[in-house]
Amino acid sequence: MNAAVILFPGSNREGDVVRALASASGRKPDIVWHADTELPAKTDLVVLPGGFSYGDYLRCGAIAGRANIMDAVRAHAARGGRVLGICNGFQILCESGLLPGVLMRNRERRFICKMQHLRVERADTAFTRAYKHGQAIKVAIAHGEGNYVADDETLRRIEGEGRVAFRYCDANGTVGGAANPNGSAHDIAGIYSEKFNVLGLMPHPENLIDPLAGGIDGRAMFEALAAA
Repeated sequence: MNAAVILFPGSNREGDVVRALASASGRKPDIVWHADTELPAKTDLVVLPGGFSYGDYLRCGAIAGRANIMDAVRAHAARGGRVLGICNGFQILCESGLLPGVLMRNRERRFICKMQHLRVERADTAFTRAYKHGQAIKVAIAHGEGNYVADDETLRRIEGEGRVAFRYCDANGTVGGAANPNGSAHDIAGIYSEKFNVLGLMPHPENLIDPLAGGIDGRAMFEALAAA
């Protein structure tokens, strides 16, 4: 798998993503600077990592969504290439038009950093084939603006097309109530594009690939992508 990790000023999770990708595929991904205009030849997967691109000025991801490299990322996605946006990367995907909706301030207006369970809503995509439908997995969250918001029509379309990738849940897979850490509509933690080749999610699977870090539930996503 030929992967490219996009580096923006203020990104701080690119090292974690590089480690997860290299561990799953045996091949270290390329780091691509935000001011570049092209992706490396034969790129299969583009990853937008977490962090605070451009200091989260204006709206989170708003400036990064207009960076030079995003034209190449949009073209890659239009060709069917896979794109993964994690945390700030999810915000960038929404701001760049690759995914619908927007990420707003958390319900309690506080930054949240903790372990979190997610329910896998479908296990038939390149990102989730190593999971089971309905499986509750443990990952990590660290965000202040993770509250997914979209208008009613957009939410109906996402739900009707089966484009919700993950929902916040408790350890038993039950969604709703206290299991939703930030107030996201429909307990949404991640969504797909119309072609299911672009995935944005707020939680950090790349931080749960080693037992020493508290679990390995995130490893399956990167192994599925490498196999695909």
